[in-house]
Amino acid sequence: MYQKPKIGQIELDGWAVLAPMAGVSDLAYRVIARRMGAAMTTAEMVSAKGLYYKNEKTRDMLKIDPGEHPVALQLFGSEPDIMALGAKEMEKAGADIIDINMGCPMQKVVKNGDGSALMKNIPLAAEVVKAMAEAVHIPVTVKMRLGWSRETENCVELAEAVEEAGAMAITVHGRTREDFYTGHADWEKIGEVVRAVHIPVFGNGDVVDGPSADRLMKETGCAGVAIGRAAWGNPWVFKAVNTYLETGEILPPPTNAMRLSMAREHLHGLVEEKGEHVAVREMRAHASRYFHGLPEAAALRRSIMKALTEEEFNQVLDQYEKNRH
Repeated sequence: MYQKPKIGQIELDGWAVLAPMAGVSDLAYRVIARRMGAAMTTAEMVSAKGLYYKNEKTRDMLKIDPGEHPVALQLFGSEPDIMALGAKEMEKAGADIIDINMGCPMQKVVKNGDGSALMKNIPLAAEVVKAMAEAVHIPVTVKMRLGWSRETENCVELAEAVEEAGAMAITVHGRTREDFYTGHADWEKIGEVVRAVHIPVFGNGDVVDGPSADRLMKETGCAGVAIGRAAWGNPWVFKAVNTYLETGEILPPPTNAMRLSMAREHLHGLVEEKGEHVAVREMRAHASRYFHGLPEAAALRRSIMKALTEEEFNQVLDQYEKNRH
């Protein structure tokens, strides 16, 4: 039996947490993930400069639902003073934890020295953590990769430096920036980080169900698992992982009806959060994940692409269900 993780004074009620994903872990999905068993949710990354320059769209990304605590808001940037100000804004917005993005591989982020580019400058990364940890009263954590490239894997050194600078937990994605999301995650390296620090380490990469989470935790000794892509369109994964780690029981997969019902709920949350026009268009990508593996999923996806309102979206699903009976 594994001990439930604790980040600073925050006790989690399970081991599986939602990893941050741009365009996915917005408010609507975080509420679903938490209700479906995620021990903690992490919001999509927010620009520290956007907050500093009081960008309205950036500020909107700090919205938190009363039902989703504990929630981490994630900040990206590389200037210690601006990151510290961003951290204060996030604390004011009601975050339980502030996570620093040192893992994003996207060119538009790394070209400014942010995201996984911060891994190339350990002294600066440590300065960022220190400035933020001193600016707020809640835990500051770090999400990182193994390094910039296979030749420059420095996650162990970085983990030691950010722990010393005041980080209260670390999530390690078992790939380098060079890997993006391809190949297999290197769990061995995650284990090296676990052994090098005294704060909780969450493993990230290739966890898709209870047995894979159990293997990752056994092999690395990590405190919990952060689930990203395997949770997109599959919020049931959190309960499945937590149940398996607690009891060894494998839960049955969601039924087709459950998937369609969850897609409706997800869209409704998006409409409330972003308005119908944006929500229906954003939902197309999410919907294709919910429909994965359903009979005639391709035809269903094509029909969904034509829906322009929540009502039309639901009508497509009604028609699909009717045709299946």
